[in-house]
Amino acid sequence: MHAVIVWWDLTDSAQTVESLRPFLRDEAVDRFARIPGLRLKFWISDAARQRWGAVLLWESAEAAAVPQAQRAAELIGYLPTSVTSFEVEAAVEGPFTAAALAGRGLALEG
Repeated sequence: MHAVIVWWDLTDSAQTVESLRPFLRDEAVDRFARIPGLRLKFWISDAARQRWGAVLLWESAEAAAVPQAQRAAELIGYLPTSVTSFEVEAAVEGPFTAAALAGRGLALEG
């Protein structure tokens, strides 16, 4: 497995953490749900510091290397501030009460 962490510092963008939430609801979540080789993607934010990004877990480095549309960069106005890519040494799922992750998160709830 292969993981990628992507961060934007939004201080130089017209976008904010809050203004990007409709993009997730209306477009990004559904589009990424159909990408081959993507096991999990979750978007992350730090509203106080105006940072926004994502953590992606891929089946392989080859799947992660397939170019994807840069819609977030288009909306934000520049490429990510930081991209870190690395191999996954181990993964585990602990006990949980919510059966599915899909449909959860600030942008999708309430």
